Amino acid sequence: MNAGQFEDVAMTIGITVLIGFMMFIIYDLAKRSKAGKFGMAVLFFALGLGMLGFIIKTVLVEVLDM
Repeated sequence: MNAGQFEDVAMTIGITVLIGFMMFIIYDLAKRSKAGKFGMAVLFFALGLGMLGFIIKTVLVEVLDM
């Protein structure tokens, strides 16, 4: 495994862990603020859009590079 392959694998794992941790933070924020079901859905939707945009951008870059 060369340095480039290692960087690709490490970046994929790191971003996945970071997104998972951010989802936990959103969940914890909703629970601590007693947001309820609708409030939790709004938090996940609004704050999750940024993560979704990043994932879509990454997929588009990979598809367009082919």
